[in-house]
Amino acid sequence: MKRLNEPTEETKNEWENDPNNWIWGMFYYNPKDKRSYFPKRIKEFGWHANYANPIFIIIIAFFVLIVLAAIRNGK
Repeated sequence: MKRLNEPTEETKNEWENDPNNWIWGMFYYNPKDKRSYFPKRIKEFGWHANYANPIFIIIIAFFVLIVLAAIRNGK
């Protein structure tokens, strides 16, 4: 079921293929794209992350804090 104002598959493909949405050719950064993760072109190879999505940034910050806490407690 499609959500209200959700971009079409064609638009999503255009975003993914636009080199301006890729930093150094490997980091996807597109504030217009609300997806946190999306499958790679060959789905068996995993997922891409959208570094412009605030939810993704919160998830990364959470994992960094966990790693830092584990390092600190390990000393």
